Order: sequence, then C-alpha cells, then structure tokens
Amino acid sequence: MPCAPRPFTPGLKASLHGSLAFTGIGHATDRATILGLAGFSPETYDAEKAEAALARIRETGMIEAPGLPPLLFAPSNDLAFDYGPALPGHANGMILTATDAEGDVLMQETYYSIGGGFVLTAAELAEAGGAKARARADVPHPFESAAEMLEMAGKSGLSIAAMKRANELKFRSAAELDRGMARIWEVMNACISRGMEGTGILPGGLKVRRRAKGIHDALLAERGLNLVPPHTINDWMSLYAMAVNEENAAGGQVVTAPTNGAAGVVPAVIRYWLDHVPGAAPSRVGEFLLTAAAIGGLCKHNASISGAECGCQAEVGSAAAMAAAGFCAVMGGTPEQVENAAEIALEHHLGMTCDPVKGLCRCPASSATGWARSRRSRRPRCRCAATGSIWSASMPVSRRCGRPATTCTRSTRKPRWAGWPSTCRTAEGTLSRRVSGGGFSRPLPGDRAGAVQGAAA
Repeated sequence: MPCAPRPFTPGLKASLHGSLAFTGIGHATDRATILGLAGFSPETYDAEKAEAALARIRETGMIEAPGLPPLLFAPSNDLAFDYGPALPGHANGMILTATDAEGDVLMQETYYSIGGGFVLTAAELAEAGGAKARARADVPHPFESAAEMLEMAGKSGLSIAAMKRANELKFRSAAELDRGMARIWEVMNACISRGMEGTGILPGGLKVRRRAKGIHDALLAERGLNLVPPHTINDWMSLYAMAVNEENAAGGQVVTAPTNGAAGVVPAVIRYWLDHVPGAAPSRVGEFLLTAAAIGGLCKHNASISGAECGCQAEVGSAAAMAAAGFCAVMGGTPEQVENAAEIALEHHLGMTCDPVKGLCRCPASSATGWARSRRSRRPRCRCAATGSIWSASMPVSRRCGRPATTCTRSTRKPRWAGWPSTCRTAEGTLSRRVSGGGFSRPLPGDRAGAVQGAAA
C-alpha cells in the first residue's frame, strides 16, 4: 500500500492534452513527465535508475527533485489525461501546476511539444506569431530554403556539411561540436547494439514480441554460406532500424533524428554505411550528421517534423530525407546531388499516415521506419549519377498533405482502432490530388504557408 503523504506539503500537478493525452501511455509520455519532474534528463538517462525512481514515486506519492523539498505527486491523482479539445497552440500540449501546502495554485505554465524534442511555453509560441521565422543573420550561411542552400554552396565552394559546420561554430568551439556529434553517434550506435540483444515482450499491452535479436542471429548464421541472397543487405538495414525502434518502445535511450517516432532511420543508414560499404570511415560520421541536420532544418523550417501536426510523413519522411542526404554526402555526392537525394526521399513519403492501435504507434511506425531506411540507402546511389531538383515543390506539399489530414490519421492523434469511433472526415480535396505530379506547383485553397518552429540554418 502506498504510504500516506505528509499533510500540508507543497505539490505538483500535470495534465496532458490533445495527442499527448490520446497516445500518452502508449508513447510513455506519462513516464517521461514524471521522470522530468523528478530531475531526469535525456542526455544522462539511466533506465535502471528511472525504473527505481518511478517505483518510489508511485509507492510514496512524493517527488524529490534536486534542489527542491519533497513535493506531493501521486501519479494516479495528479497526472491527468484530458481527452477533450486540444489546447489552442498545438496538438501536443501540457499544463504543469505548482501548489502550496493548502493545495492552492502558486504557479502554472503551459508547454507545447512541437516535434523533435523541442518544447515551447505558450508565451514563446505566441511570440513566434504563427509566422515562419527567418534564418539567423549572425551565421555565415543563413539558408532557409534548398535553393538558398545550393546558391550559397555554389558561391562558397563548400559542401553542405561544411556550411552547416561553420554555422554551428558561431555558437560552440570546434572541440565542443566534435564531442557533441561523437556523443550523438555513440548513443545511436549503443541503441542499435542493445536492441539487437533485447528479448521479451514490449510494454503497452499489445503483446508485441521483440524481433531484432532473432533476425540478428539468423543473419549471423547466414554469413558463412556461399549462396547469401543479394537482398540480405536490406535485412541488415531493417534490423538496425528495428533494433532502435524496439529500444524506443521499451523505454531505452534514443536520439531524436529528427523525432522519437522516426529515430531508427538515420542510425540504421549510418550503421549500414560503416559496416557494409567499402571505404566507410568513422571519422566521417560528423559529415553525415551535419548534412542530415541541414536537411532536417529545412523540413522543420518550411513544413513540419511533428507527427501530431502532419502525420508520419513529417517524421519518417523527414528522417528519410536526412538519411538520404547524409549517405549521399559521404558517398561523394555534390551539394546538388545531396539535395536531390533528400527530395526524392521526402517525395516518396508524402501522404504517409499512421493509425495508432490503443494509442501506440509502434506497429505502423516500426514498419514504416524499416521500409524508409532501405529506400533511403538506394536514393543516393541514383542521385550520385544525376542532378536536378523539385525540392521547393515537395516541401510545401508535405505541409499541405499533413495539415488537412483527418485527426485519425496523423501519427499521434486519436486512433480509430480498438473501439475508438471513426468519425473524422478528410478536409476538402484528396491526398491523390495533393501529391500528384501535376499538383506540386499549384497552391491549394486556404494554404497556410510557413511554420513556427524556427530557422533552418
């Protein structure tokens, strides 16, 4: 039995709104909220310590955060899932409240999770004004579109990675940047390795069995055979992506690349490149990551990386574009070829949606991520032999496809399965019209151009 909390103790309360409520348990948002209040951070996350802290909080009804006195917080009473209308700022909303010893509100703040781990307060979101932010003028290469990026690359003679690196060096030293990128790849790679060793049933109630270890063991057994099928390389890439996805679903540490839902694509392609492509060098992982970051910034700036806002295409599509660009760069592609590889990757995910089962996206998302990583590894091979771009057309279409989609088919919205009512309706127009070749350059009625997330460069 939980211990009775001390009377007249200050406390905390939290409420999840919109997609954070509908998929909160399935996405472990409840766990993340509790652990965040308890002082845990993604950079130093330790799964064993986290489980111990969660058990202690549930037993005592108290949170002990560093630098604060013990605070009342009983998850069953003080963490609410609000299934009503979403908060006005974004589909992912959260309200945190601090109370005094008598239970009166001392402070309250509204937060919005806008994708990729970026969180804004309501005031910060309102300050953005719903308009697309300009690229920072205090960096050497302030590109906010693919056209500007290629123009700057042409004038400077630099690669996309070199321009992105120069921009980053305005805010940190070269040593700090290199350590940060090395740490990102270290976490990505460790996640793959853990995922390939994990067994058992994933949490969430769907009784989904972890498959990565079995696939890994089978692929290792095939290595000594003389007649290995040529498509086996796709199995390896799927394995790497699946390993990350299963670690993510199990509550392990991942890198948002650019989001949790699409976290397996970029690591899978990097691991494939390092383990299976002759001439690959770990010293060039930074070049891969910088190129991918530049493309991810363009997606975030001009469309969205939020699944709750624009569906799976915003997450998996952006990740596929990032992975294709990074792979093309380390394979020797020119800036034009890198941009073209990214565009083709994004184009082939336009209209991708997700229908969560009991609030869990892991079944469709895991398959989508594995499918994406193999397609992204093929695009650079094609693009290194060709150039030409329709990126400026695909990016607006990505936003147009996602925004009008039904709330049922955005990847972190209310699901239709498992007893949920299927009453949503698609906005005027059809996806086929929006993604058909002839419709790329024609603005759609009521189109709201731009994003609030920030600058690309």
